[in-house]
Amino acid sequence: MRIFKASVIVAAVSLGTPAFVQAQGAPPQSEAQKPSAQSSTVIRSIQVVDVRDLQPTVRSKVDEIVAHTSEEDMQSLRNSIDATPEAASALKAKGLRSAQVVAINIADGVLTLFAKTA
Repeated sequence: MRIFKASVIVAAVSLGTPAFVQAQGAPPQSEAQKPSAQSSTVIRSIQVVDVRDLQPTVRSKVDEIVAHTSEEDMQSLRNSIDATPEAASALKAKGLRSAQVVAINIADGVLTLFAKTA
């Protein structure tokens, strides 16, 4: 897979769970979720995960982040996904669209797209 860069704001979720990327402009939920701006992040691979397949504790963290993300910020996130051919292709390969993505995670060069399929 070709390496590409994505501009992001990372909000770390406490208790050792993954760092979820919120759409730019989304406020942090607590001190443990304070964002750290990064000018660019190198993405080496992309995976798509159905939120229903997550462990309940991680799923509840995703749901909490989604609940505190404005529709405008969610749309901005989805527009960024659509503008990134590699991410759009990864979704299409799973039969999904960016409109189903509710959160993303970037860790160790892996972009994870969390989608709700139902």
